[in-house]
Amino acid sequence: MQRGVFLDRDGVLNRPVVREGRPFAPTSLEQFELLPGVSQACSRLREQGLVLIVVTNQPDVARGVLSREQVEQMHQKLRELVPLDDIRICFHDGPDRCDCRKPRPGLLLEAARDWKLDLYESFMVGDRWRDIDAGRAAGCRTIFIDYAYRESLRSSPDWRVLSLPEAVDWILKEANREGKER
Repeated sequence: MQRGVFLDRDGVLNRPVVREGRPFAPTSLEQFELLPGVSQACSRLREQGLVLIVVTNQPDVARGVLSREQVEQMHQKLRELVPLDDIRICFHDGPDRCDCRKPRPGLLLEAARDWKLDLYESFMVGDRWRDIDAGRAAGCRTIFIDYAYRESLRSSPDWRVLSLPEAVDWILKEANREGKER
């Protein structure tokens, strides 16, 4: 079994569009901007043998705001800039009540099966309550990137940080500590 790091997309890897204290996904390739230090942080994780999987809700497709093709263009750009192993997407909206939309853990569970990941040795990094709840439901340790959005967490993360590079420092410290204990 391998260790993995599940990464939310908007707010973790790329800059969200923030309106009235709430984050939203970019709606065009021109709005899609990688956050500082993301590529290097992900490279550090990969160098340590961790599997990197993006797990992202993209309900704007179901809402008719974005097409799947536009989302795939953004993901193509993301793959060119960041060393990722996989990208898992939920295109549903809340009323669809699917198992893949975070806070449900479906995307994480499916990816863990396909990549043979030990969820209890894996991590979920997110900037919203849905990410933390999905990680908890899957059995992962959770790291919350706190941008002080106008929404509350519903469960406590294992760690709070201000950026992905800071999250990676904590993940690698934990992974190295556990590796010495084995």
